[in-house]
Amino acid sequence: MIAAVRSGADAVYIGAKLFSARASAHNFDDDELRECVRYCHQRGVKAYLALNTLIFDDEMQRALDLAGSAALADIDAIIIQDMGLVSLIKKAIPDLPLHASTQMTVHTPYGAKALYELGFKRVVVSREMSLDEIREIRRTCPEVELEVFVHGALCMCVSGQCYFSAMLGGRSANRGMCAQPCRLPMRFGGNDHALSLKDNGSLHYLRELQEIGVVSAKIEGRMKRPEYVAAATRAAVEARDDGFVSRDTAEKLRSVFSRTGFTDGYLSGKLGVDMFGYRRRDDVVTADNQLLKDIRSAYKDEVQRVEITLRLQVRVGERMTLTVSDGEHEVIAESADIAEKAIHLPLSDDRAGQSLMKTGNTPYQVTQIITELDGEAAASAAALNALRRDALEKLDEARATWHSYTFNDINIEEMLGDPVDPDSVDWVYSGDLAIPAELKADHIVFVALDGLTEDPEKLDSMLADGWRIGVEVPRVMLGNEAQVFESLKALYEHGVTDLLGHNIAALYMGKQLGFTLHAGFGMNIANSYTLRWAAEYGVSDAEISVELSEKQIKNMRKTIPIGVIRYGYLPLMITRNAPAGMNDACKNNQFLQDRKNERFRVVTNENYTEIFNCVPIILPEKDYPTDRGVFNIIRFSVENSVDNKEKILEKLRENRSFERFTHGLYTRGVKNFTIF
Repeated sequence: MIAAVRSGADAVYIGAKLFSARASAHNFDDDELRECVRYCHQRGVKAYLALNTLIFDDEMQRALDLAGSAALADIDAIIIQDMGLVSLIKKAIPDLPLHASTQMTVHTPYGAKALYELGFKRVVVSREMSLDEIREIRRTCPEVELEVFVHGALCMCVSGQCYFSAMLGGRSANRGMCAQPCRLPMRFGGNDHALSLKDNGSLHYLRELQEIGVVSAKIEGRMKRPEYVAAATRAAVEARDDGFVSRDTAEKLRSVFSRTGFTDGYLSGKLGVDMFGYRRRDDVVTADNQLLKDIRSAYKDEVQRVEITLRLQVRVGERMTLTVSDGEHEVIAESADIAEKAIHLPLSDDRAGQSLMKTGNTPYQVTQIITELDGEAAASAAALNALRRDALEKLDEARATWHSYTFNDINIEEMLGDPVDPDSVDWVYSGDLAIPAELKADHIVFVALDGLTEDPEKLDSMLADGWRIGVEVPRVMLGNEAQVFESLKALYEHGVTDLLGHNIAALYMGKQLGFTLHAGFGMNIANSYTLRWAAEYGVSDAEISVELSEKQIKNMRKTIPIGVIRYGYLPLMITRNAPAGMNDACKNNQFLQDRKNERFRVVTNENYTEIFNCVPIILPEKDYPTDRGVFNIIRFSVENSVDNKEKILEKLRENRSFERFTHGLYTRGVKNFTIF
């Protein structure tokens, strides 16, 4: 944190002991958090709390308490992912600014507009966006602030939609515990590190982002050493202020951490193989001790970035006073003793200035000293130094607090209201309209948007025959949200009235068009409070987070029906760049292979690629939902014929086992937070 501030950062995201997206970092306790905010504010820097993970029911009170502690510490905003926690914070601390985390998968104009209307001040957009796509959000939703990643690690998967680490090892990326399996050897198309992207290196776009109207350029620096933070921040300052990064600074940045160079592939729109790289031996040894020492020397001392003016008043028979102003705050310090008449040498302007200019290891730079001396009073250097220290300490206190938040006592259990016992209808997913006839009764059949629009005659026939057909909105709409909206509008007018949305943009569009809304797994609904929010937003039922255990699902307060996957190959990743950058070469029969020779099917379309688990999830037989309010979901994704789907349904109907399968996280759940 100190390295970032002294290197020129205007704002810093800091993590607490719980609920930050880097759970294994040291992070800060309440006292350290308070000191961090004070340190930042005294230097004119904003401090934001990262509370950007999914929260479970039994953690919600602690998460809300943490938000309250941060507000008491005078935090400037909280970056957040969980909508249940958002709804509670807005009631408990209504004027605390909220930033929408990139974990919310916001990458479209409607997504940004929806979050602005829900009370978010700022949206951190998905890292996969191009400059033109960011520009379109800014044009269509100028009210909300935009923040863009310009340097640091890139995840292969669109943030908020990665289940690779959770499914394979119980360490959830949505809970800040990602084991980074994408950095391990993964073979695809002759590339042995097919999911490992180079770090984002887009500092040269800072001025263009400013012209677009982006308010904040974000450096990803979590789990990195302070020398990295310092080098990256210094490079960003140069790029913003000078329009370029000097050769020396760029070399330091590359040397301190690199994955065989950097990429600007997303902002520039140049996807492909050049975006991929991994940490090699040469990258690790480049940052030698001398380089790190040089970088440390640049931030070891306080940077005097706060300009102040001083006014000293000294008169015989009165206490000396020193007034300090930073242009916004003004404080007055008074000496302990009365000024006496000088015997030999009265205090002069020069001697007073020499003592008062010594601001030492403080953030203050004296730009003007005004002296009001009677020409007779004496004052020692020690007395002036003490007066200066007292005045600057008072200025520290005045600058430390920026806000006066309102706090409301709320009972979070009462916020849930009474549980309901609604009827529920089972769901079926399918990429196309090839659906076994036995699913016609008592099922909503959600078909991918492309699968509905490619065969309008069959859709007409099935609707006329009494099928309840819904549309599944693509989880990623990078650059084509307007076209998706028009397609949805046409389908609604055609008689398709159910919409399944995996992000806030999809639900927002569906709400505007009049669809019956259903929330998919991509919404990451992981607690009763988010479920309550969804009900209030107009969602009729929801597929619960795939990261919940059977016990957590059972204990949820069901304000609307919730669905669990009984069968299906879960997409573990959704990516903009295909594995190994093979966007044109990926076909439906391609597989990604890990170190254990497990094969993960890769399916690519025009806008994104999905990587599916190597085995299907099967709900444990004893846990088939029987209670009202919990329904089954069958997910057909890589199955390619009606006959194949009918065989799967027969196995499910007869409770016959599958050759290979997983119970997912139903029986084991994900790992919980540890307080370090």
